[in-house]
Amino acid sequence: MSIFDGLLGQVAGNMDIANLAAKVGLSQEQVEQAVQALGTAHPQPGDTVELAAENTGLSGHVLQQIVDHIGGEGALGRFASLMGEQQEGGLGGVLGSLGSMFNKG
Repeated sequence: MSIFDGLLGQVAGNMDIANLAAKVGLSQEQVEQAVQALGTAHPQPGDTVELAAENTGLSGHVLQQIVDHIGGEGALGRFASLMGEQQEGGLGGVLGSLGSMFNKG
């Protein structure tokens, strides 16, 4: 089980990467890349699907299907938030937080 399966399970119930890949007709690797790109793009200014399409090379139509399957923009926002928490967690997150404290001027 990938980290994305755990995060998807928290926002979309029984959804996992393999299930999502089967629904949209992509490989599991492509869906992982798409989900990561959507989660990264969500908090950024601009259209989430367009930004993710630019970063993955996947069509906006397929990416919108993924968003719909995980529960829409609200679920994507929760996923992005959980993704951010995962990236900030652990020693790397602590060191990153300390670094940003000392670099503020």
